[in-house]
Amino acid sequence: MPSTPRTSLIGSASCTVVVCRGCCCGDARKHPGTDHAWQLELLRAGAAEHGFQVRTTDCLGPCDQANVIVVRPSAAGRRAGGRAAWIGFVMDDEGTEEVVQWAAAGGPGVAEPPLTLELQFIEPPREARVRSRRRR
Repeated sequence: MPSTPRTSLIGSASCTVVVCRGCCCGDARKHPGTDHAWQLELLRAGAAEHGFQVRTTDCLGPCDQANVIVVRPSAAGRRAGGRAAWIGFVMDDEGTEEVVQWAAAGGPGVAEPPLTLELQFIEPPREARVRSRRRR
C-alpha cells in the first residue's frame, strides 16, 4: 500500500513551542505530582508527528504560574496577526495534549486555540512585552 505524502511544516513555516524548565517549571520539588520529563516527551512526540518545533529554555519569568509554555506563531501566523501565546499552569496530560493539537493545527494566527487552553493564557512578563514592541 503506497504511503500518502505528508506535508511537514519545518522552520519558519511551523509554530514553535517553548517550554520553560527553569527554577519552578519542571521542578519535581515544587510540583511533585507532575511528570515533567513525560510532558516534554509528549510535546516532542507531537512535534515529530506534526512538524512543529519544541524548544526548552531556562526561565520564562512568571514562576507563580508554572508550568509555563509559550506557543510562538509561524511566519504565516505572524502575517495573519498571530502573537506568541503564553500559557500557564500546564500541569497534566490533557493540557499538554491541547498544546500539541493547537500547534499541529498551526498555532497562533493560523488556528484558534481550544477554549479550555485559552482559559489558561497568561500575560507575559514585562520584559517579554518590551522586547516584542522593539521588534515591530
